[in-house]
Amino acid sequence: MLISEVLRKKGSEVATVAPETTIEAVVESRAQFGVGALVVLIDGSSVDGIISERDIVRALATDGASTLAKTAADLMTAEVVSCAEDATIEQLMAEMTERRIRHVPVTTDGQLVGIGDVVNARVHNLEIATESLTNYISGY
Repeated sequence: MLISEVLRKKGSEVATVAPETTIEAVVESRAQFGVGALVVLIDGSSVDGIISERDIVRALATDGASTLAKTAADLMTAEVVSCAEDATIEQLMAEMTERRIRHVPVTTDGQLVGIGDVVNARVHNLEIATESLTNYISGY
């Protein structure tokens, strides 16, 4: 399955923040959108970084409550792994496992077009396959 198919089903909406957004506001946005990471956009469409719960927790461990006054640019991961819409789920999952990351923005010509929930898509596909095999074995 291609990432473009995942985006077609999920939609292309992505939770984003500006680099100057405080970590306190980042935490609030994460809770509001129910996501584990926010894409950081300087110009509104190019991916400049990603800030995840992992980035925030690491900063809290070293800097404590003062972390909340820092900005997304201070804590974001600037070297963002992204993928194209024609990547397969299998390719992307292998990359995510190798790099130990959970969030991969999808880009076209350097512009953000979505963020695919590849784990959810893969689990859904496995559930369908399991149900089909169970029905086949059971004679349904």
